[in-house]
Amino acid sequence: MKLFPYGHATHPQWRMAAALVLAQLRAHMALPGYARLPTLGLLYITDHYAGAAPEILEFLGAELPQITDWSGTVGVGIASNNVEYFDEPALAVMLCDLPSDQYRVFSGVAPLGLGFDAHTALIHADSNAPDVGELVAEMAARTATGYLFGGLASSRTQSVQFAVGGNGNIKGHGAASGVFSGGLSGVAFGEGVNLVSRVTQGCQPVAPVREITGVDGNVLTGLDGRPALDVLMNDLGVSLAQPRAALAKVRATLVGLSDSGSDSVSRTGHFGSDVIVRHIVGLDPARKGVAIAEVAEAGMRLAFCQRNAGAARADLIRICAEIREELEPEELPVSAATVLAAGEADAAPSAAGRIAGAIYVSCSGRGGPHFGAPSAELQIVRRALGDVPLVGFFAGGEIARHHLYGYTGVLTVFGL
Repeated sequence: MKLFPYGHATHPQWRMAAALVLAQLRAHMALPGYARLPTLGLLYITDHYAGAAPEILEFLGAELPQITDWSGTVGVGIASNNVEYFDEPALAVMLCDLPSDQYRVFSGVAPLGLGFDAHTALIHADSNAPDVGELVAEMAARTATGYLFGGLASSRTQSVQFAVGGNGNIKGHGAASGVFSGGLSGVAFGEGVNLVSRVTQGCQPVAPVREITGVDGNVLTGLDGRPALDVLMNDLGVSLAQPRAALAKVRATLVGLSDSGSDSVSRTGHFGSDVIVRHIVGLDPARKGVAIAEVAEAGMRLAFCQRNAGAARADLIRICAEIREELEPEELPVSAATVLAAGEADAAPSAAGRIAGAIYVSCSGRGGPHFGAPSAELQIVRRALGDVPLVGFFAGGEIARHHLYGYTGVLTVFGL
């Protein structure tokens, strides 16, 4: 396997952006270190282009006839190596060089059949689809590892997904343009595809981990045997006797939930990947309850938390380091060591880096504004992971394993 060709561009006219991306892809495919005959294309567009999604896919398919399969979606922002595009018309493409028997594109008109043994899968889903969480869990159950990665499309206009498979649609569903709304689609990967994925959290606990001891649907009534509202006020150091100050503090607070017995907080004080973060949506003084945007169960663990840029930056660096450590050999040849030890300005894509390409799905509430400057989040990834082919998008919810996350980033790399 060689490096995956990729390209990204912004322009008010999608045809110009697509032409710029094609030029980058073709330039990469002419280089010896990059794949010359990839077959799977990953396409991400910002919502400025959502109305032209069918035309974009048709144009790229005609210009790249060797690409038999396409997958992707729309985001309020998209990402590529060292750059993110928010609130501007842009698109990004990565062409993956994978054995044809080791992946399958699936969608509503071409569901994943029984003839393919899925090890894991890249998922693009519509946040407006009913029971999207159940769809994700059902898809995870159909993979050997139970691990999915991806996210929910985010758009201020149309919510679209791209899904074109070389094996066609199932009988009875007729022709399809490859552009869909609703449900979920993506790419299932076989055991022969070397993938490493990690979740990075964007929130930090501000109080001890509690056990949920009373709950009614999404209203927490008891934490550690005490009224949930009393615990919240105590943990935040506020009182309803001063409602304005208390409500301001509550609005800035979220909850981190995890199953009973999980390691929800690491020894460094950060959330682990088992934690899902949800909003506090209301207070119930009559029952001394706290309403959250999730149906909880007694016995689950909870910690009140807040978004924290410093913690998010450190955790993003951590997962990049873990991925590199897992993929890189213990002993490197001199040529590889030279590349990895080079300064950032001298670093270049190399097979010695052990990464063919990467997909990064981040929360639409993260990105440059959360990390302090435009493209700052992707610059952190580039510095920590290296100069590797990368595309992705900013989602309305992130998918990892069988969970829907919020305020997280999901980084997945293809090993060489």
